[in-house]
Amino acid sequence: MGVWPRPLPLAPPPGVTRLLLRRSFLPSCSCRGRCGRPRRTMADRQDKAALIAETRRRFEAEYLPDKSDKYDSRDVERLQQDDKWVENYLIWRHDVVDDTLKMIDESFQWRKEYAVNDLTESVLPKWLFESGALFLHGYDKEGYKLFWFKVKLHVRDQKQQLDKKKLVAFWLEHYAKRDHGKPLTVVFDMAETGISHIDLDFVRFIVNCFTDYYPNFLTKIVIFEMPWIMNAAFKIVKGWLGPDAISMLKFTNKSDVQEYISGEYLPPHMGGTDSFKYSYPPLVDDDFQTPLCENGPITSEDEHESKEEIDTDTKEPGDVNEEQNLNQKKMNSVEQIAKSEENDKTEFKPKNAKKALTTFKGPLLHISPAEELYFGSKETGEKKCLIVLTNVTKNVVAFKVRTTAPEKYRVKPSNSSCEPGTSLDIIVSLHGGFSASLQDRFLIMAAEMDQSSGSGVPELAQFWKEVPRTKVMEHRLRCHVIESSKPSTLTLKENALNIPAKTNEDLHMQLTHLLHINRRLQEQIDRCLWFQQLSVVLSSLSVTIVAFCFYLAYTQRS
Repeated sequence: MGVWPRPLPLAPPPGVTRLLLRRSFLPSCSCRGRCGRPRRTMADRQDKAALIAETRRRFEAEYLPDKSDKYDSRDVERLQQDDKWVENYLIWRHDVVDDTLKMIDESFQWRKEYAVNDLTESVLPKWLFESGALFLHGYDKEGYKLFWFKVKLHVRDQKQQLDKKKLVAFWLEHYAKRDHGKPLTVVFDMAETGISHIDLDFVRFIVNCFTDYYPNFLTKIVIFEMPWIMNAAFKIVKGWLGPDAISMLKFTNKSDVQEYISGEYLPPHMGGTDSFKYSYPPLVDDDFQTPLCENGPITSEDEHESKEEIDTDTKEPGDVNEEQNLNQKKMNSVEQIAKSEENDKTEFKPKNAKKALTTFKGPLLHISPAEELYFGSKETGEKKCLIVLTNVTKNVVAFKVRTTAPEKYRVKPSNSSCEPGTSLDIIVSLHGGFSASLQDRFLIMAAEMDQSSGSGVPELAQFWKEVPRTKVMEHRLRCHVIESSKPSTLTLKENALNIPAKTNEDLHMQLTHLLHINRRLQEQIDRCLWFQQLSVVLSSLSVTIVAFCFYLAYTQRS
């Protein structure tokens, strides 16, 4: 197994031309041209099926007998069953079966060496995830997932190199299984980096993963603000990619990075508006699933009931006194919940939560709370939280709520729509004897609907099938478990209003942030003092020179 990535072939060998009319790394499709890729004809599909069958047959005959102990049996079984996987190998090697077999052989040996199929969070050091140097988040303008490498957070250390490489393999395998091999866009964020952060061996490994081990898995590599001193190093990287893949390298800065990634998925230092801040746990971008409605799976009756509740709940009070009266009613209902958890019909929508919470201000919806849902522990007993959505557009906005733990939570409504300029409440409740966990997360997806579109269950289902991924707004919420020795009713009141309590971690983060700001201010003051001293020296020197010139002129006249 070679260490250096093999450059992708410039052209197929003589005689292998039938399937090479499409010179793109992206596969063709059968969506009738809507996605802009070449349409796959019946002849193409038949030829591809023949190549897949030939690849499998030759692999079994030429490689498997002598190297079966070097492969993971799960990979061999998948090769025989997963047509898409074999097709991706063929696409990445231009449908040249000989090259495809070599790539399969090399990648299978690598997968067993790194135990890729067994890589989980538990087998990797926790500090690797906490560092935030590598993670998946957001999408580029073509709808491909972004794989971020924060170069300034990477520290060269040979003792940690193997674990860091396994982290890369973990993320790639995690996403490949979740999204069935849909390609990624790699982002090298090189802001505030220097020569000390560059680890060519690690960069080579990342490139090698895409060229030799994960077929048809790379769309482009976006390199942000590469320091000029790194030019020589990235000439080497171009050599690793090979001539055909050099076009995938996109060198960008703050002024042009949005040609490839929209501002909503770019952090502020890259000129974007994404407020996402990496934290662990939980794992970023887990597989969100659709939770059950509070009364079971969503049906037409459930949807109708939810609509009636939304119409009632979104009526705004006419004045402050009326709002205060409503708040008192909600507090009373919270106390009733504390007395009887079985009373699921109890009113549980405190309107003052809209005022008390921080709000995420998205382009389609404002969402409160902005970051965390507060649940009580088993001791405190609180099992319900409230999410408030406000439509800030002039069109109807469809939304749906997904979670990483669908068996634990009931969400009502979990799939509905919001009229222009209105707000609605979503109740999130724990089911049965489950308790909330810090690893649990919620995903709110939203997209604008046409005026002519209906908002019933069939219309919403069809809408989500057709809406482009690039037009979907996404926002994630974490779960926060409040440990408290207070009586259950008091905890319920605090949690019902979703008023976050200051924890030691919050104070520590604020203190760290203040120290960072203080350090930056100190650096700026030091620079100012240095310039001041330099100015004084230059001024003194100028005065001395002028005085000396006057002295020479005076002596000459004398």
